[in-house]
Amino acid sequence: MSAEGHYLDAIEAEENNELESALEHARLAVKADPGHSNAWWMIVCLLAPDGKYPDIEQASQAITACSKVVELDPTRVDAWVKGGRMMVDQLGLYEDALHWWQKCREAAPLESVPIVEQTTILADLGMYPEARDRLSSLFEENLDIANSQLAKISHLHRTLDMSAQQDPNSHFKPWKKNDGGWTAIKMRTNRTPVSENMLFMMTTIPFLMLEVFLSRSLFGDGWGGFCLTSLLILVTVIIGMSFTRKLYRSVNKPGFNLLRAIQFEASSARIVIPDDIRGSRLYNFLFSRHPPAFQQRMEKIVAADKKLPKNWKMNLPDFESHFDEIGYIEEGDDETELSSYEEE
Repeated sequence: MSAEGHYLDAIEAEENNELESALEHARLAVKADPGHSNAWWMIVCLLAPDGKYPDIEQASQAITACSKVVELDPTRVDAWVKGGRMMVDQLGLYEDALHWWQKCREAAPLESVPIVEQTTILADLGMYPEARDRLSSLFEENLDIANSQLAKISHLHRTLDMSAQQDPNSHFKPWKKNDGGWTAIKMRTNRTPVSENMLFMMTTIPFLMLEVFLSRSLFGDGWGGFCLTSLLILVTVIIGMSFTRKLYRSVNKPGFNLLRAIQFEASSARIVIPDDIRGSRLYNFLFSRHPPAFQQRMEKIVAADKKLPKNWKMNLPDFESHFDEIGYIEEGDDETELSSYEEE
């Protein structure tokens, strides 16, 4: 049977909810024709459908299939997005994802999604100066920003602004054994993170209840009293939310730092978390919140027990490699070429 025949059988099987049969036919299609990009994409969607969590084998195979799709059709932004987010969300391949998104920039240099994703990854790993450079390039290159990206960009901008106001030495670096953040983590190992809603109830709800009880004596009855009470409650809620957000970040900072250490281990495939922290209640809580594929991969990394080299340095991609694809030439290069021409 031809590749197209297997592909059509795969579509029919998927419509009948026979997913295993559909996957088998899709694989037969790419075996018959390795250049059948639609069959490769069907394999991706069957192995890692949206809203479901694949295991480590399924996630790895889906990313391989995504690579085939973008290799055959580099303009498939949906395949770039699916592959890049699976690398981060499902397997914790942060460093690989940075290179993946840079290849996407080379294939689609006018897309803003790769920059936003790279900025997010760098910020999650605590590499704030590099993340700020990535976010600023989004505006320097005057790229179009989709409405769906605005909320994420706004959140990144606030996070990076906050980091710029802090002492760079206070930023937790899990690859450093003597970082002060490890001490704070050890002090919180027996406690799980406190939810923001719980902090809001503890800090703001008592004031709201007091205001309701005293509103009649303060503002009296009637429509005017109701309006003033409502305004007071609104102001209290706004102030309380702002205070709670700051308190939430402060109280749970050790948890956020340990989460960064877990993400760093997944990215580098090297061990940095001490044994006494790894078996703690806080670690188990954060670890359990990751998808199955991430957990399975981390178990393999821990079992391998490979330590981080002393002179370790993250292998960042060339963030300007996409300029070659759009024919960008620096002014210095123009002057050099002109002087060479005049000499001739």
